[in-house]
Amino acid sequence: MLALVFASIAVLNAFIVVAQRSIELAGGQTDLGEQTLRTSLKLSLAILTRIGLLMAAAALAVNSVGGHSLAATMMTGIDGMAFAHVNTLSMWWSAFIATLVLLMVIHAEHNAGQPAMMAAGRELVQRRIWLAASIVVLTVGYVALGFVQDAIRVVLMDFWLHSPLNQILKNLIYFVFILSFAMLRLWMTLLILTFGLKQSYIRGS
Repeated sequence: MLALVFASIAVLNAFIVVAQRSIELAGGQTDLGEQTLRTSLKLSLAILTRIGLLMAAAALAVNSVGGHSLAATMMTGIDGMAFAHVNTLSMWWSAFIATLVLLMVIHAEHNAGQPAMMAAGRELVQRRIWLAASIVVLTVGYVALGFVQDAIRVVLMDFWLHSPLNQILKNLIYFVFILSFAMLRLWMTLLILTFGLKQSYIRGS
C-alpha cells in the first residue's frame, strides 16, 4: 500500500506536467508550468487524498456485491493512467479517474491550488457528452496500447532471459521500455481528454 501511494504521487506529478503541455498544445492557457516542486507535490497529495477516498469507496462497493476479484482493481485507478492495466474494467476506471483528476487540476488552478471533487463532478456532468466520449476513446486507446506493449514485452522477456549481455544493461533496457510506455500512456491520456474538454467548451456541452 505504501508503494502504491508513492507510485500514485509520482504518476500525479507527471500527470500535472503533461497536462500543462497538453493544454498548451490545445491552444489553452495554464499556469501549471509556474508551480514549484513543493506546490506540485502539495497539489498531487491533495488530489490523491480525494481520489483515494473515491477509489476506496468504489472498492468497498464492488466487494460488497460479491466482486471480490475486482475490488482491488478499483484501487489502481491512478496507477493505471501510466502503467499496464489488468483488464478492460481497470482501463475504463483509469480513464474515468484521469478525467476527474484533470478537472480537479484545472479547478485547483483557479481556486488557490485547492482541488475539489464535487466541483470536478459537476463539471463532468455538465460536459458529459464530450467527456464521456473521451473516456470511451481513451479506454479503446488503452486496450490497443496494451496489445502493443504485451507484444513487445514478450520479445523483451525472451531477450532478457537469453541474451549474453550484462544483467545491469538488460535491466536498464527493460526499465526504459516500462518508462517509455508509461509516458506514452500519459500523453495519450492527456491529449484525448484535453481535446474532449476543448470540444465541450466549443460546442457548449
